[in-house]
Order: sequence, then C-alpha cells, then structure tokens
Amino acid sequence: MVVIDGKKISAEILARLKEKPKPKKFFAGVLIGDDPASESFQKLKQSTAKGLGIDYRIYKLDSRLGNDALREEVGKIASGKTCGGAIVQLPIPEPLNATYIVNAIPPEKDPDCLSERTLGAHYNNRAKVLHPAVATVEEILSRTIFELKGKKIAVIGAGILVGKPIAVWLMRKVSELYVLGRGTDFSILKNCDVVISGVGKAKLFTGRMLKENALVIDFGYDFVDGKIFGDFDSTDEKAEKLVYTPTPGGTGPILVAKLFENFYTLNEN
Repeated sequence: MVVIDGKKISAEILARLKEKPKPKKFFAGVLIGDDPASESFQKLKQSTAKGLGIDYRIYKLDSRLGNDALREEVGKIASGKTCGGAIVQLPIPEPLNATYIVNAIPPEKDPDCLSERTLGAHYNNRAKVLHPAVATVEEILSRTIFELKGKKIAVIGAGILVGKPIAVWLMRKVSELYVLGRGTDFSILKNCDVVISGVGKAKLFTGRMLKENALVIDFGYDFVDGKIFGDFDSTDEKAEKLVYTPTPGGTGPILVAKLFENFYTLNEN
C-alpha cells in the first residue's frame, strides 16, 4: 500500500509560491447560504492565504437574495480594481443557478476555472491556468506514473467540479478513457491503471474492484455520522496493493494549493 501524502505535496507547492513575488491584490471567497462544510472550506483557504501573506476576504451573501442579485454582488466584488481573483464556494443552495452566478467572474480573475468562458478556454486548451482539479491530477501523476501513453483510465462522475474537466483533459492524453456514472457497471475498473473519482458517495468502490497496483485519485467526500469518507474504501484488504489518496489529507490540500498557484499566475505582471 502506498498512501499519497497530499499535505506534504501541498506544502511543497506553497513553499514554491513563497519564493515568487506576492500578488498585491486581494483574493475574494464568496459564501452563499449557511452550509457549515462550505464555511469550513473557506476558512481553510483563508488560513492558507495567511501563510502566504495574501489578503483573503470572505464575503457572506444571503441565499434569499436570488440569482440576479447574487450575480450582481459577485460581479461587483470580482470587478473591483484591487481584487485579483474571486471564487464562489460550491455547492450553493437550491434552486439557485450556480453557473449563472459564477459567470459574473471575469476569466482573468477566475482561478477556480468555473465560469463558462474559462471552462470553454480550458476545453479548447487555451486557458491561462489549469482547472485546479486537473492540476491536482497532473501533480499526482507526475509523482507516480510518468507516462500516460498506453494506460487505461476511469473517471467516476462527470460533474463540473471534478469529473468533466479532468475527463476532457485526459481525452487528449490517453488511448482508453472510461467515464462512469454512479449507477453504471464498475466491472471495467478491474482493467484500469488509474481510477479518478469525484462523486461524493462514501465507500462507493473498494480495492477488490480494482486492478492490482492501480492508482486511485479520490476527490469525493461524504459525511457519515459526523465523520468524513472518500468515494474509495481504503479499509478493504485488497487496497494493500494499491497507490491511493486518502480522505481527508489527499487531494484536498493539493487542490487548495493549486487554486493559489492559479491566483499567483493570474496576477503575474
């Protein structure tokens, strides 16, 4: 069993950023509604920013404002001359339209790469920065599997936060790519060298369902009885012969570091 230490990798990325010129503009994090998990994630980003000496400002907005007012508020925050980047913490309360609201962030201030214009540039290989989830996969692959050619890859889930941008990025790099929904037959996983998951369903798949020595990159997280679990069940005895990212402490810290890496890139002179 090889457990990928996301905290260690994150620390190395952040250490590199500390050697670069520090962006003078502030980083805005927008919280819509009162989700405790979202608030916790924003505080983690604020703590990371503090370690870098970055001014990270959290804006809490009432979900009852509605789509138009929220989009206008996000636009005002992001368009400010002293704002160097803005993100909207997802998910946001239903029935709000996340894409409509996030689209208020201009591409040059979108380190999360979630607005339609930034995603469009990403899908056409023209974006200035990599989608943070994609950058996280790239970082992990560079430390484990150096050659994607000839590998079989499975991506579980096709959401805009993880699965879809990663799958599109991989299409140009691998010969066999499988994109699986939650209800599909997972037997194909036995043939895959790399399994990437971002569903958010605790213990969705286990080691016995995978190929020996496979690499598992798990972005999923789910809260069960107050504890956090990933999509991958690493307690399965068959997990002993795998390389995987744990939850917590795996992809999460790397993802945050890559977000700040994008912030630095977008604010380079």
